[in-house]
Amino acid sequence: MREQTIRMIEQERIIAIVRGIKTDACMKVADALYEGGIRLMEITFNQKDPSSFALTAQAISAIGAKYKDTMLVGAGTVTTPELAEQAAQAGARFIISPDANPEVIRRTRELNMVSMPGAMTPTEILSAHHAGADFVKLFPVGSLGAAYVKAVRAPISHVKLMAVGGINEDNVAEFLRAGTCGAGVGGNLANKAWIEAGEFHKITQTARALLAAARSV
Repeated sequence: MREQTIRMIEQERIIAIVRGIKTDACMKVADALYEGGIRLMEITFNQKDPSSFALTAQAISAIGAKYKDTMLVGAGTVTTPELAEQAAQAGARFIISPDANPEVIRRTRELNMVSMPGAMTPTEILSAHHAGADFVKLFPVGSLGAAYVKAVRAPISHVKLMAVGGINEDNVAEFLRAGTCGAGVGGNLANKAWIEAGEFHKITQTARALLAAARSV
């Protein structure tokens, strides 16, 4: 199953990041993303509110049950091995973190999920890779720019990088051409204002634009 998830990430390239969205709206967001062609979805844990972790896990479980292998759901902002375990119990297929905690990477792999820790510098990227990461989330890539990606890729082209932070339909192709194998897109796709206004069609439209830009590379 882990290898299937890796192949799907490499094939689909775009991961929708759903952050700070109420649980009851997550399914509507998932439906809008799916209609727009998105097949990878990350639902993040809110570290400021541990009491919400169970609800986040329920959303992961519900969306995973509905879409099964047609849209893979993972957990984001996973900062401890215990949280990785909770995500695994909910059926998460991949784990994304803001940092490169070796214990989280190791536990993720033990639980047969795909590991995608966050890093910025070459040292952090290689440390995550050596700890067993399948992909490394280059974050915040929007602030670093595509030139930084090219520079990093020159000596460490063997590490699979995902561009995250400030990615949208206008710049995603630039980062893919610079050498990332995919991208995570948050507020520019799962936009809170659109969700609160019930404008889910805008999420679908933006998803299609993102995918079209990614497929142009």
